[in-house]
Amino acid sequence: MSRRLINKADSLLSKEKGTVFKEPGGRTNICLVYPNTYHVGMSSLGFQGVYTLLNQRDDVLCERAFLPDREDIDEYIRTGTEIFSLESKRPLSRFDIVAFSVSFENDYPNILKILEISNIPFEASERKPFHPLLIIGGVCAFSNPEPLADFFDICFTGEAEEMLHEFIDAYKSSESRDELYRKLMEVEGIYMPRFYRIKYDDSGCISERVSLDGAPLIIRRRYVKDISKYAFKVSITTPETEFSGMHLVEAMRGCPWNCSFCLAGHIYSPPRKKALDKIKSEIKEALQHTDRVGLIGPSLTDYSHIEDVLKIEGVDFSITSLRASPKSAAIVGLMKGHKSISIAPEAGTERLRQVINKRITEDDIIETAKLIFSSGIEKLRLYFMVGLPTETAEDIEGIIRLVKTIRDTSKKGSIVLTLSTFVPKPFTPFQWHPMTNLKTVKERIRLVKKALLPLKGVKVFHDVPKYAYMQGMFSMGDRRVSAALKAMLKETDWKKASIDAGINPDFYTLRKKDFSEYLPWDFIDTGISKERLWDEYQRVFR
Repeated sequence: MSRRLINKADSLLSKEKGTVFKEPGGRTNICLVYPNTYHVGMSSLGFQGVYTLLNQRDDVLCERAFLPDREDIDEYIRTGTEIFSLESKRPLSRFDIVAFSVSFENDYPNILKILEISNIPFEASERKPFHPLLIIGGVCAFSNPEPLADFFDICFTGEAEEMLHEFIDAYKSSESRDELYRKLMEVEGIYMPRFYRIKYDDSGCISERVSLDGAPLIIRRRYVKDISKYAFKVSITTPETEFSGMHLVEAMRGCPWNCSFCLAGHIYSPPRKKALDKIKSEIKEALQHTDRVGLIGPSLTDYSHIEDVLKIEGVDFSITSLRASPKSAAIVGLMKGHKSISIAPEAGTERLRQVINKRITEDDIIETAKLIFSSGIEKLRLYFMVGLPTETAEDIEGIIRLVKTIRDTSKKGSIVLTLSTFVPKPFTPFQWHPMTNLKTVKERIRLVKKALLPLKGVKVFHDVPKYAYMQGMFSMGDRRVSAALKAMLKETDWKKASIDAGINPDFYTLRKKDFSEYLPWDFIDTGISKERLWDEYQRVFR
């Protein structure tokens, strides 16, 4: 093993507070992997929550591994060093279970890179009993696991808190993998791709999904009814993350607004709020390590105890974002002295906000922005999307006009505008809708940048549109997309790699789908009917 890589891992560990170390003997040894760098992965509440949850069991040891930093990958390959866990420096291949936590589709190629460096065969069908069991969880695993189905033994369809314990109990009581698989067929929310065969028609669409050996045809998503019940929290703080030295606390899960583009609003339904006494207890525990606490939730403006929480003394709070509404006034008043606050109008006109079911008005946005600047907050972050269904040039002009109006209301502070390319997501009304073509999206981003460049105190950032289309292919993809992922290990141009592997990305990204089409994720029951989503999609055009 490379001494330089070991020293780097030790340097990261030395800056952490709350790291768990255990003896491996007599325990189920799990390596929890985040398919991006340490800096990104340690900023994930989901990743940290699973690490905490598993290590609360005395019969389990859970360690962590990450995608190496770009400058270190050559060192791994040059020295023949397999990717190893941070805590004990053991290679992934020597763990009982390797568990991937996956939240972003564009991290999919990193999964194969990690397996390649770790000398673990990609295909589940090629691995032997002495190889670790590969499992996957996270929002990607329960929205559409199919592009990764060939690589994983077990997928967790839903929120992990209850399923993880049932899985570990089944694993410990099984004498073979076959026995484990039989037991897991009885666990709601567990999906094992090996027990399903997919057939396609001449047009390339799915014609049939066949279950084998009695596996259930429909997998029901599991969700936790009371998020106060589990200690799904951060146990490790470190300055080496996006939220440097900050302890993350989940206030609510799910969103009451159900915007038509938003995966989280649909997949984490119904919305659940953590009890005030539970949050206070978690904050008290956090204060033993740091006074910086980040409150996590998709719509904290709607968290009923938000003002009570923000009034807790001795805590430097950070919040994810505010909904532009009169409710935000009290919250902004309690956030005085903070550097930045985010709001997400998403679209530049009333018409398009109605289309995407973003129920805020232009007055809401402008008044909330005024409030933020008058409170002395230095930076207002605004989030918009480009390429939304039915979007026109007028909607793009609306973004420009709205930002100029906000800037005119106050000369204090700065505005940071972020433009993201719309990507359709499973289990949303827009799952049938194609993406806008790349040329149009690039041109619309260029127009916004050009128009706002002269404005003092306004900065414009945007994603890389071509990678949004890669995300679209993974988001909408079926099992055939796995061939493209393997090709991407050798070809850096994702689209060329896909075409070389016999995959047409446009089939997944630029094709409008019909209600009758069987979608790759239709076997998952999220509790939202397909008919209801289709009715909402048709409303867009009415």
